[in-house]
This record gives sequence, structure tokens and C-alpha cells, in this order.
Amino acid sequence: MAGGLVALLDDVAVIARAAAASVDDIGAAAAKAGAKAAGVVIDDAAVTPQYVRSLASERELPIIKRIAVGSLRNKFLIILPAVLLLSQFAPWLLTPILMLGGAYLCYEGAEKVWARIAHHDAHGAGEEKVQDEKTLVAGAVRTDLILSAEIMVITLNEVIDEAFWSRLAILAVVALVMTVLVYGAVALIVRMDDAGLRLAQRSGAAATFGRGLVTAMPMVLTVLTVLGTAAMLWVGGHILLVGADELGLHVLYDAVHHLEEAAHDATGALGGLIGWLVNTAASAILGLIVGALIVLVITLTLHRHRKPEAASGAPGAAPSR
Repeated sequence: MAGGLVALLDDVAVIARAAAASVDDIGAAAAKAGAKAAGVVIDDAAVTPQYVRSLASERELPIIKRIAVGSLRNKFLIILPAVLLLSQFAPWLLTPILMLGGAYLCYEGAEKVWARIAHHDAHGAGEEKVQDEKTLVAGAVRTDLILSAEIMVITLNEVIDEAFWSRLAILAVVALVMTVLVYGAVALIVRMDDAGLRLAQRSGAAATFGRGLVTAMPMVLTVLTVLGTAAMLWVGGHILLVGADELGLHVLYDAVHHLEEAAHDATGALGGLIGWLVNTAASAILGLIVGALIVLVITLTLHRHRKPEAASGAPGAAPSR
């Protein structure tokens, strides 16, 4: 009897160790896959504070909570089932879809660069238009749907060779962790200036730190925006580079790979870092070029559509009094 109990406990221990190893594997795979989506995550964290900047301070956190809940719905009810079905029945579509998402990232990044050069905000973000909360949350959740879809497809592309249930677990972990990270960071960012103001009302070092915090926040948001733009161009360009190679167009990928190897061999101990920087810079340049072309096409198309409208309203129109 005692021997049977010992054997049973041994079996339970083996099963527990196997389960723990499986959880560790899922966690490691989720971390590796999630790192690939870093550019999209940074952009998501940089974009979201813009939705609450015109709101009363006490409404910021409730709105961010509603957007975060909408993001979870996007990921778990729409994107996760869609990408799992895709990976199960049409995995060959993943690379083209991923490249479309990469092109969208390039477009967004290039549009932000152009907005900076032309001194206006992309998407009319500079207009301080007060929206009702329902409209604001709906717009933020729509934007999140695009960014979340890109995060999930990038993740799926990294774990496509895993078994179905492992894929499901890894994608679920990434979806939950990314949402918590992004909207937790956003909540901290938007409340940081309030914390600084409260500290500034005290005396001594706390007041000095609080004033420094309030002064630094605009710079922090600016740095986040720049990092988000750079990350979008890098990630988008790299997706296009790798995707084109997988589809049989090897020229660009081979050229960048040769540059990376040359930089690696020429810089000794720093070869790994310098090689990565070369690859990253080349991907970002490709992303900027592709994004600029898309911006140009869209601008010319919209301009052509708007011309007849402007022309029809201008001649013979009665002046308003």
C-alpha cells in the first residue's frame, strides 16, 4: 500500500514538473514573440494618451479603463479567433497579411514624419475638438484594433510551428500582458503630471521633484512619440524585408544581410550590436521609403477627389452674409 502511494506521488510529481516546464515554455515563447511586436507596443503607448489629453483629470483613468476593456475584447473576441483559424487552415496567408500590416506601419510612421516636417499634426490631432466620451472611446478602440491585430499576427508568425493549444496559450498570454503593459503605462503617463503637481505643493526635495516631474512630462511624451515613429518604421520595414524574402524576392534581404555581416566583421567585440544597428537602420530606411510612397499616393488621390468638390463650390456660389 505504502509502495503504491509512493509510486502515485512520483507520478504526480512527474506530471507537475511536466506542467511547470510547459508553462515555462509558453512564458518564454510569449516573451520572445512579444519582443518582436515591441515597435507596435511603443506606438500604442505613445498614441493612447492623446485621446485623454482634453478631458477633465478625474475622467482620464475611467476612460483609459474603458479603452483597455475594448482592447481586450478586440484581442480575445475578434483577433485571436481569426488568427488561430487562419494559422490552422490558411497559414500561407500569414506572410501577405503581415506585409500589409507592415506597410500600414510604414505609412503611419512616414505620415508622422511628414506631419513633423510640415508642422501640422497627423490625422488632425492638433485640433482641440472636445468629443463625448462614447465617441472618444469608440475611436480609440478602433485604432487599437489595428495595432492589436498587428501585434497578434507578428506573435503568431513567431509561433506558427507550435501545436494548436500552445499557439492559443501563447497568443492569450501575449494579448493579456501587452494590454496590461500598454494601458498600465498609459495610466501612469497621464497621471504623472497630477502627481507632480501634488508633490510641488509640498516643501523641500519633494516640491523640487514635483516641479521637475511636471516640467519633464511634455518632453517624455515627445520622446515617446519619436520612439514610436522610429519603431513603426523599423518594424514595418523589417516585416516587408523578411516577407519579401519569404515570397522569393531575395535582393533587398540579401543586400541588408551582407551589410550587417560586413559591419559585424569590421567592428570586433561590438560586432553583434553594430550589425543589429545596421539591420535596424536599413529596415527603417526601407520603411520610410515605402511609407512615403503610400503617403504620396494617398495624398494625390485625396487631392484629386477634393478638387471637383472645391471647384463646384467656388464659382457662382452666393456669398454668405
